[in-house]
Amino acid sequence: MERYKNLGGDSGVAFYEIGHDSITVQFTTGATYLYNYRSAGQQHIEQMKSLAIAGHGLNGYIKIYVNRGYASKLR
Repeated sequence: MERYKNLGGDSGVAFYEIGHDSITVQFTTGATYLYNYRSAGQQHIEQMKSLAIAGHGLNGYIKIYVNRGYASKLR
């Protein structure tokens, strides 16, 4: 997994891993979730990928737009 840059300094996201049609997000609590096109929609997944790469805004985006739209809780 890639370390999230956390440019805002207060993100709840620690790591992420981008897949073709998915993103896995590990939060600072250790909880890890898989989000994919089927669970959250292609538009949201692609936006989450962009935010993850940019290192800013991913946690807030998940809270507002995706929340429980994960495919599975991995940990």
